[in-house]
Parts: sequence; C-alpha cells; structure tokens
Amino acid sequence: MPRYFIELAYHGKAYAGFQKQQNANTIQCEMEKALRTYFRTNFELTGSSRTDAGVHAKQNFFHFDSELTKETFENTIYHLNAILPPDIVLKNIIQVKQNVHCRFDATFRRYQYNIYTHKDPFQQDTAFFFPYNYNKDILLNCAQELFKHQDFETFSKRNSQVFTYDCTIQQSSWHFAENKLIYTVQANRFLRGMVKGLVGTMLKMATKNKSVEDFRQIITSKDCSKADFSVPSHGLNLVEVGFTATSS
Repeated sequence: MPRYFIELAYHGKAYAGFQKQQNANTIQCEMEKALRTYFRTNFELTGSSRTDAGVHAKQNFFHFDSELTKETFENTIYHLNAILPPDIVLKNIIQVKQNVHCRFDATFRRYQYNIYTHKDPFQQDTAFFFPYNYNKDILLNCAQELFKHQDFETFSKRNSQVFTYDCTIQQSSWHFAENKLIYTVQANRFLRGMVKGLVGTMLKMATKNKSVEDFRQIITSKDCSKADFSVPSHGLNLVEVGFTATSS
C-alpha cells in the first residue's frame, strides 16, 4: 500500500501537544478529523517529532498508508486547509517509499527557542519574556560545551521510558539581536523536555555567573533535578525535521 508524508506547521498554544492523547485536543486529532471529514473514512497517522503542549512548529510530519492516489491528495490540500483550524496549516502531502518511517528515519530535528528582553505584546505567544541581566559569554560557552557530551540524561524529564539517553548534538548556538535572544539546537534525537532543560539551565548559568565547569558538572551528574525546565513552552519552535531521500 502506498505511503504518504503529511508536512504541516502550527501554532501550538491551543493544543495539548502534537500526538493523540486521551481527553485532550492535539494536532493529530485535528488532522485526522479533517481527513475523515473530507474523505469520509478514517486515517491512522504516525507522528514524527513529539512536541509538548504549547510548542509551535514551522515543520513537522505525519505518515499514513492509503490506496488513494498521489494526485488525489495533491488536489485536496486547499480543501483540507479550509477544514483545519486557522492555527494549523497543511503544507504538503508527499508520496514516499513504502518502508520510510517519519519518526525513525528522520536524520535530525532542529529547534529554536525565542527570548525577548523588553516588553512586547506581539511576541508574548511565541517567545519567552526574560528581562534580566545575563552573561553573554557564559551562554556561548555553555552552548559549545554540549558538543563534548553524548549522554543527556540530566535534561530528560522523569518517566521518559527511553532505552538510551544518548543524543548527537549537531548544532548548538546563541544568536543575539536587539532585545532578542535565539537559541538553536539540532540533534539526531531529543529527549522529553530536553530543549527546555538546556535553555533553562544555560540561562540560570548566565544570570548567576556560573562557570562552564559548573554546567559540565550538571551534565555529567545525570540528575534531572539539577537542570532547570522552567522556561515556558511557547518560546519553543520546531523548525525543521530532516530526512535522507524519501520520495518514491
């Protein structure tokens, strides 16, 4: 049976997360409802990257199997977007090789965490208001320290139910603009709460003038109680999910 990828973007404020949950509305629930409404049949979607409640995405994916043709799906994108709520946009439906899995075959995920330092009502839903003094060099040095590590158990929330805490960091950098900070991190995989834990802990280091050695000790402790997960979800944005060639 042919397999298809759904590429979509969304503003996550109104949702309990990306993938289906009991007694909560999610991006998957809305996408399956739109497909069911238009095609009058059920679709079983598999998600790529699990974003938590309130997290946004410029790109994320589902996959599903269907006997319907590629042309059928290409011609229904406009209609499906008309059914979907305004904070979710369907960008594309692509036929891929039958054995490609949108979660397990992803080669990287890239996230950005957005921070603004002066009150701005136009950023309050998509960035974290952080009006405190911080040491820029400490942020930069902590970001580079991550390349030296593989085990990120410290930045995984409890009860994550994973077999390994190993992640390969491919990009980790801070960008500073007027009244704004952006942290970008890319890895082959992320643990539950990992990006928020990284950002919150680095900000804590930078506001308290802690050293990179202090940050290193937190990483190697493998103790999530030493990390700071308190930054809000609405500052987090899944920017890109990368794949090798997937087209059928």
